[in-house]
Amino acid sequence: MRRTATTLPLLALALAACTGGDRVDPAVSTPGAEESARTNALEAGAALLQGNGPLGKMDMYVVGFHPMKDHPLHQMEAHHFCRQVNEDFAQCTLFDGNSPEANLTGIEYIISESLYESLADDEKQYWHPHNGEILSGQLVAPNLPEVAEKELMRSKMNTYGKTWHTWHTRDGVNPGHKMPVGPAMLAWSFSRDGEVQPELVAERDKRMDISTEERRRDREDLLELARPQDGVDTLRRQFPQATPIPGVVDKSAATPTPVAMFY
Repeated sequence: MRRTATTLPLLALALAACTGGDRVDPAVSTPGAEESARTNALEAGAALLQGNGPLGKMDMYVVGFHPMKDHPLHQMEAHHFCRQVNEDFAQCTLFDGNSPEANLTGIEYIISESLYESLADDEKQYWHPHNGEILSGQLVAPNLPEVAEKELMRSKMNTYGKTWHTWHTRDGVNPGHKMPVGPAMLAWSFSRDGEVQPELVAERDKRMDISTEERRRDREDLLELARPQDGVDTLRRQFPQATPIPGVVDKSAATPTPVAMFY
């Protein structure tokens, strides 16, 4: 990825956005006693004297949807708070909302196409493609000006993510586990129309005053940037009725089949 002088100010604006849209409360409330006065006092002292270190740079906020790779019908809304470490690498914390009470549900690393290509083949199975999320309009940066959000999405075309969910507080539009039980699960991305639960998108759009369809139409000019990616066909067997998103192509489908030569 290479940013032009024109896009730099817009991306700086994007990275300055911490939250946006309507408040999204956590899906579940954890069991446990109310915080004591002692705990509140310790928190106040820590906030005053310690600062928040690396969290202070988690200033890029995007919202999308994740299916679990091995259980793709298990889907959830994911609020990403990210730090752009350098031109090719970003790291995100995942929450089930954007309010101060939101639950920490996982992590995601985002890398450029060039870094992905440097990975060993057995490592690549953990990294999902992003073009489908972007071109479908599902991935959004709430509260950003349209032009800034567009440039942010442009900068993420052809990238890959490695996502682990450690707490499944959502199960579609319904509340999930009240505690972070069980093993971490590898999440994936949606690369075809008909894979994501429509009610999941509809509820997010209504709550946050977002139109996924409008964003999809606005991003049509990003099609020319899209290159075939690995992992696009990973969920195809589980969703046989799903249809292609224009510009979102699996590398295996884009590679010409060798023609046998006979002499």
